[in-house]
Amino acid sequence: MQTINRFLYGPTAEEKVRAWQAKLRSEQRVIDREMRQLDTATKKAQQTVKQLAKKGDTKSARIMAKEVVRSHKQMDRLSVSKARLGSISNQLQQQMAMIKVTGSLQKSTEIMKLSNALVKLPQISQAMREMSMEMTKAGIMEEMLDDTLQMDDDEELEEEADAEVDKVLYDLTEGKLGQAGTVKEELPSLQDQAEDEETERAMEQYRQQLNGLLSG
Repeated sequence: MQTINRFLYGPTAEEKVRAWQAKLRSEQRVIDREMRQLDTATKKAQQTVKQLAKKGDTKSARIMAKEVVRSHKQMDRLSVSKARLGSISNQLQQQMAMIKVTGSLQKSTEIMKLSNALVKLPQISQAMREMSMEMTKAGIMEEMLDDTLQMDDDEELEEEADAEVDKVLYDLTEGKLGQAGTVKEELPSLQDQAEDEETERAMEQYRQQLNGLLSG
């Protein structure tokens, strides 16, 4: 009988919830993988900042420090997104309990709010859009509006970048750079100003790797 009902009416409410929870766990693993890769790339970039500072290349050190700041922001964003996925799963678990009482799924503004926020993350955007459409059809949430998906991260970064970059430089160079809000004259010029090609290549490699992770 259950097989016939599934054929005629599709998955039951309980089956839909379990399928969504499985997808949420899968997306959490995606974020975990992204966080590990970003952490590795960030540590390499931090080491490059130290090497550039020792050479007296303050301009390049500052460029890399800005990438480190961006990666820290992205790590925070990924961590919050993983927690939001967990919150949706918990909300769905509550729906399972309600199904036994009402016999159907209930509309949830909390799930809708969390889903709207998660669609902004490139790494899981497509999966969350698809899941949101399924939940909309099931009556859990209303259709999302595209104007809720805009991001102002670049503007926010520009406003906060100077102070944060200086702090990163100060921390990574043990106070040699960044302590006065500018790094132009804080490290004495070295006699040998020839560019270290190996360091330059490493710097570009780390920047490309970080940019790939940050852009999703």
